[in-house]
Amino acid sequence: IKYEYIDGDVYAMSGASNNHNLIAGNVFLAFANHLKKQPCRPYISDMKVKIGSRYFYPDVIVDCSNLTGDSYFTEQPKILVEVLSKSTRRMDETTKRMTYMQIPSLREYILIEQDFVDVEIIRRETGWLSEHYFLGDELTLSSIGLTLTVEDIYERVQNNDVKEWLESQQE
Repeated sequence: IKYEYIDGDVYAMSGASNNHNLIAGNVFLAFANHLKKQPCRPYISDMKVKIGSRYFYPDVIVDCSNLTGDSYFTEQPKILVEVLSKSTRRMDETTKRMTYMQIPSLREYILIEQDFVDVEIIRRETGWLSEHYFLGDELTLSSIGLTLTVEDIYERVQNNDVKEWLESQQE
């Protein structure tokens, strides 16, 4: 079991669904392929982010701070990704969002729905305004120069939005 430590309270992290794992894996793979031979590196699930006395486990991290091989956390993420679930939604959209926005190195915070299709990106360069992306859209992460499609993120995910979109593409 993983735990997040927030303001003196400890929160147990439960296991993730198939869709959750597929989305996080698809994002990590896109980041890993794009960042080969570059100083920034992606991490998935088990790398912590330390913000003051708080520790969080984002689903995917991009870090450019040259972490050592025995590092267990970063304090300088460039991108943080959370895949939303019923049990984590409130924390991801409130406490984590407000805390993450205080990290000087953070450029993009991405929240991805798993039960329906919606990719929300909050960017420092736009004053932390939300932008939403859906199937058929391309999104660009300017902090690392990566463009990918929403379909790339939701590849092999099973929900009604993906099913209906795939059916419409076959017509």
